[in-house]
Amino acid sequence: MLINKDSIGNLFRNIKATFHKAFDSAPSKWQQVAMRVPSSTSVEDYAWLSNFPKMRKWIGEKFVKSLSAFKYTLANEPYEATIEVHRDQIEDDQIGFVGPQAQGAGFSAKQWPDELVFEAVNKGTTTICHDGQYFFDTDHPVGDGSVSNKFAYPLSIATLAAAQASYGAVRSAQKMQKDEEGRPLNVNPNVLLVATNIEDTANTLMTVDKLEDGKPNPYKGTAEVVEAPWLDDNTWYLLDTTKPVKPFVFQERKAPMMVSLTDPSSESVFNTGLFKFSVEARGAAGYGFWQLAFKGN
Repeated sequence: MLINKDSIGNLFRNIKATFHKAFDSAPSKWQQVAMRVPSSTSVEDYAWLSNFPKMRKWIGEKFVKSLSAFKYTLANEPYEATIEVHRDQIEDDQIGFVGPQAQGAGFSAKQWPDELVFEAVNKGTTTICHDGQYFFDTDHPVGDGSVSNKFAYPLSIATLAAAQASYGAVRSAQKMQKDEEGRPLNVNPNVLLVATNIEDTANTLMTVDKLEDGKPNPYKGTAEVVEAPWLDDNTWYLLDTTKPVKPFVFQERKAPMMVSLTDPSSESVFNTGLFKFSVEARGAAGYGFWQLAFKGN
């Protein structure tokens, strides 16, 4: 193949087309548990999460809650995936590997938010959120007391008592939450997020009429099962994703886009003989309201 700007430009256009086709067809799950927050700067401040919004009777002056003294921010980080093609490979028409690599880059770029969001889920027991506590913790301060959204209950369908002591206990604790004034928060968990190795257990709990001991299953249809291969084994979570603010945040500064270094006369190509085609993105993942995410085990 003759190497010039036109031939390299055609190669780049083919790579972009292959990338976008793979990107569009790749599966993604983060939207089922997280909200997308567009970002226009290097760091976004989420101090406003300290207030779980709720109407109150207006008597006298309006009651304004100050932002929390704890500062919760998410810093955007850069990510990339690069394909390198040597001048000799192009001249010899040995570029069959480029198509699969472009497909892989498209697939990976589509699941980039998944990796960020579900990594945040996995790290929720060791990462601070907006109230200064770990996102999944046993002592989130609420009013004069504290609330736990972290439990050690393996998901079970063996007996009605076992299901009640695991899924039922976490579900009840989440639904019974109140605000600082003692009013119900009306949290209604609708997603059962699970690791791959307990997906069958979760699906059974959500679909069967009777449990393994033959007793009626009171939890049938109470949540949609979402399985995520990025989650640590045996972990499960109950989420309320019906609210405007979701339990988790995907912060997007720059959506995945393709760039290239393809000028045959550039110093880099002259020195290395390599043409480069990259996917670049910037973003972060973090936490919304902890009240909307309870960890079972």
